[in-house]
Amino acid sequence: MGFVRVCSIDDVWEGDMESFEVGDKEVLIAHLDGGEVVATQAICPHQQVELVEGELDKKTLMCTSHLWTFDLTTCQGINPGHAQLARYPVRLEGDDVFVDPDGDTPKIAHS
Repeated sequence: MGFVRVCSIDDVWEGDMESFEVGDKEVLIAHLDGGEVVATQAICPHQQVELVEGELDKKTLMCTSHLWTFDLTTCQGINPGHAQLARYPVRLEGDDVFVDPDGDTPKIAHS
């Protein structure tokens, strides 16, 4: 599919996140403190809860359901450490945010 325009940077303010349908995937766009834009899977790998309902604190995302926590700069789990989120390539062109939804595969936790 390649890179697809998902939104404008104005749609997701710094320190905020929003979920978007991109092709056949639901993608979470997080605009981290400091300006970095990250695209990851929108569903928690633990019990398929919408991550957009969680809490974004600087660069850390906590799922609202069971408090699984992720470092969005790497998409690796903090709690538990073995957890992982898909990380999709992001490209900014002017105010437009482009994501390659085929750049990774959504992760599912095997507890």
